[in-house]
Amino acid sequence: MPILYLVRHGRAAASWDRDLDPGLDDAGREQARRAAETLAALGPLDMIVSPMARTRETAAPLAERWKLQPRLETRVSEIPSRAADLKARGQWLRTIAAGNWSALDPTLRQWRAEVIRALQEAERDTVVVTHYIAINVATGAATSDDRVVNFHPDYCSITVLQSQDGRLTLVRLGAEAATKVL
Repeated sequence: MPILYLVRHGRAAASWDRDLDPGLDDAGREQARRAAETLAALGPLDMIVSPMARTRETAAPLAERWKLQPRLETRVSEIPSRAADLKARGQWLRTIAAGNWSALDPTLRQWRAEVIRALQEAERDTVVVTHYIAINVATGAATSDDRVVNFHPDYCSITVLQSQDGRLTLVRLGAEAATKVL
């Protein structure tokens, strides 16, 4: 029964509608350092990380403490957007975030299924450094909540799930805040 520690990335240097792949700002790097301090005594554990810059930078302090190389996992990356420009991308995300998975197009439902599958495949306790919507996918699956956004994980919050027999169970929500996604 693997335990999954889902860590939302630290505060990015730019919002989702201003940069396709921003790294962390100074506050985000400090948040990542504190998250590493919180998790350090648990491991070393397996670690999977979204390939986005902000998640890789968030994972770096913990990976350094544990002297390991995290495995990049595209299935826990940011929700895919087909919006043509950054401003349209921001509006698209605001619209999606207000809805339910069952009402979205099949491509997005497939992305959601892949996030869940990636988490269910963990064979050991694992730290997963990922994104706001991906964490909401996991908590929604664990609680049978169809809303795209069912809670608001703060930067570097740690949400704990358990995986057993192909099911995710919520152990503990991470810190919640009114962080601005866009």
